[in-house]
Amino acid sequence: MSLRPGSVFLADCPARLAIEIIASKWAVVTLFALSEGPLRHGELAELIGGVSRKVLTQTLRRLQSNGLVERRVYAEAPPRVEYELTELGRTLEEPIAKLTEWARSNGEAIAAFHETAGAGEAPPHTGR
Repeated sequence: MSLRPGSVFLADCPARLAIEIIASKWAVVTLFALSEGPLRHGELAELIGGVSRKVLTQTLRRLQSNGLVERRVYAEAPPRVEYELTELGRTLEEPIAKLTEWARSNGEAIAAFHETAGAGEAPPHTGR
């Protein structure tokens, strides 16, 4: 991959759009949660933890509108709705699993850095 002008960093590049879609922490966590199979909204909210139902709904709609998640409504009383990864969404399982593995391995080091850098404050921007 090239880091020269004209690469994936252009505003109209499809790769940049794809990265923007999954860049939200809730998008990645939601996709990871759905990697084990279909779930209902309440099950997702409980599994993820820390996400409001409103933000989860917005996240699911955004993922659905970009072809990564499918919403299935079952004709039952009361209606049952499930969310699952599409074929395109499933292509993210391995990259997200790797990112999750990295986060688990390095999360404590990042937290320790924040503690030593000033009680959780972000380090100053270096201009790079």
